[in-house]
Amino acid sequence: MKHVKFGGTGLRVSPLCLGTMTFGLQCDVPTSNAIMDAASEGGIDFFDTADVYPLGGGKPTVGRTEEIVGAWMKGKRNSLILATKCVGSMGPKPWDQGMSRKHMLDAIDASLRRLGTDYVDLYQIHHWDPHTPIDEVLEALDTVVRSGKARYVGVSNWAAHKVARAIGRSELRNLVRINSCQPRYNMLFRAYERDLLPMCQEEGIAVIPYNPLAGGMLTGKHQADAPPTPGSRFTLGEAGPRYQERYWNRREFETVEALKPVAAEAGMSMATMAMRWVISNPAITAPIVGASRAAQLQDTLAAAAAGPLPADLKAKLDDLTHEWRAVDAER
Repeated sequence: MKHVKFGGTGLRVSPLCLGTMTFGLQCDVPTSNAIMDAASEGGIDFFDTADVYPLGGGKPTVGRTEEIVGAWMKGKRNSLILATKCVGSMGPKPWDQGMSRKHMLDAIDASLRRLGTDYVDLYQIHHWDPHTPIDEVLEALDTVVRSGKARYVGVSNWAAHKVARAIGRSELRNLVRINSCQPRYNMLFRAYERDLLPMCQEEGIAVIPYNPLAGGMLTGKHQADAPPTPGSRFTLGEAGPRYQERYWNRREFETVEALKPVAAEAGMSMATMAMRWVISNPAITAPIVGASRAAQLQDTLAAAAAGPLPADLKAKLDDLTHEWRAVDAER
């Protein structure tokens, strides 16, 4: 798998990133290990996790995914680019969450213990915290990098104006600069094409989008006249209602039905077509791909091998999904 440049840095990463949020709840340890084995064998050497994972869990499960990744990674650390995230609630106290200096410096140490390593390659702010000044956030990230506990820093789920302000403050104060952004992006959610993605291109910020298959909706496997599959992201703990609000709606199902004959005519699976559509955007560095079974990686690996879509097919899909550029980015 040909590696790609990580934004404006000198780092190169695989063009797909393995997302691990299913590990520890949707997937037991053997299944999680099998997924990581399949990803590694397929050429994916960029893994993304977070301290609050697994998805859909709660306080009893936080940190479990990092522990699973850390155990699998023993003896393989130097062959991986490893990313994790902080901000979510990790305990009962009010300072056990958020972007405060205290929480961030505590969180990186806890993540490193669970992962069994002394550094991560990318440390990311998982969500925006309106209660912490941006200078405090940047100072804490600067401390993390200068201490050697992370090589690069990024953000996830930040609006374009927040990323722009952070860049401006870091340049003014000579603090570590944001190197990557992790937004939600797929054919059913294109809102960030209006501002965030163009800004990242201009500023040399790597974009590693999550939900490229819309939680599995763009595989075409779900049916509007049937309830969500038990154990899927649409029914999983605290995450289920959020995913249903995002994608389990009439318009989304109608769009997916319109896409099915296009995929059939192009001779590729819905998942491969959807992933190649994401890869075709020049702002995208490496989509984050998740799985609940190792076999599910086949279509996404095929997408990476095939590369961007032909221009005429990309244009056709853009036309079919044009309305999703206007969806509220906060939805």
